[in-house]
Amino acid sequence: MTSMNLSEFQSEWMPRFDAFLYSELDARVPSQENLHKAMAYSLMGGGKRIRPLLVLATISLANSEISEGFAAAAALEYIHTYSLIHDDLPAMDDDDYRRGRLTSHKVFGESTAILAGDALLTAAFEILAESSVISADKKIKLIGLLAKASGPNGMIAGQMDDVEGEKKTLTLEELKHVHDNKTGALIRYAVTAGCLIADADEPFITEMERFSRHLGLAYQIHNDLKDVVLDEAETGKTIHHDAALNKNTYPSLLGVTGSIQELNGVIRQAEDCLDRVALSNGDAEDKIDVFRQLLDYVRI
Repeated sequence: MTSMNLSEFQSEWMPRFDAFLYSELDARVPSQENLHKAMAYSLMGGGKRIRPLLVLATISLANSEISEGFAAAAALEYIHTYSLIHDDLPAMDDDDYRRGRLTSHKVFGESTAILAGDALLTAAFEILAESSVISADKKIKLIGLLAKASGPNGMIAGQMDDVEGEKKTLTLEELKHVHDNKTGALIRYAVTAGCLIADADEPFITEMERFSRHLGLAYQIHNDLKDVVLDEAETGKTIHHDAALNKNTYPSLLGVTGSIQELNGVIRQAEDCLDRVALSNGDAEDKIDVFRQLLDYVRI
């Protein structure tokens, strides 16, 4: 079996995935030109595609057909993109820049940005429901899991806790709970969806879901730190924005040094999960480098 690193995996699969992502947009927004532009502006506006990459890489690690995950990965990226559009709105974080470009509401106005987010949210479930390569029973499970991960028991719960947390100082455990929902829920869904599509066995699912939980937390700690230690050219966003909004973050609770130590500890836990997957799956080591290198994204 040929080993494939993260860069090689991205080069082979992400252009195909992006083409699928855009074709789904064309198919579902055939007549509303401004709406299509606003949706495409955010959907195709860059980003690492971490969540869809996790779906596809998990399927690959479980030795199943990668392209079978395109619909689930696209639905997830639609949901993630809608959440960013709404998160940037003046009523929420009031951000002017995202990924080095003006945010959606700065380009298209608030009303169109809201509608673009709404359209991406609903189109996500349409993509899953109409997939021709996923069985009916798997569709039902995937749709239910995505609704839970993105709704009032997942991402939205985390967003609400984040908003309400601006009025008080959270404990570290409370902050972890916020991030576990706000950021972690969709990252966990990515791995769970990949396992479901690939018919992975229970030990594999258990370790990969643990990995995804650690990755989700590491991702948010890293995001909090970026706002403090990196400049705008590196982040593509307005820096020190969290502090201006009085948000609870890892640096605000632990300081920069303490946050980096916490981040490194979480990364080590994620690495331990991958080591156990490699030990229990003889051929997994050839493909697990993709996940090890994904962790490099969240190192400081």
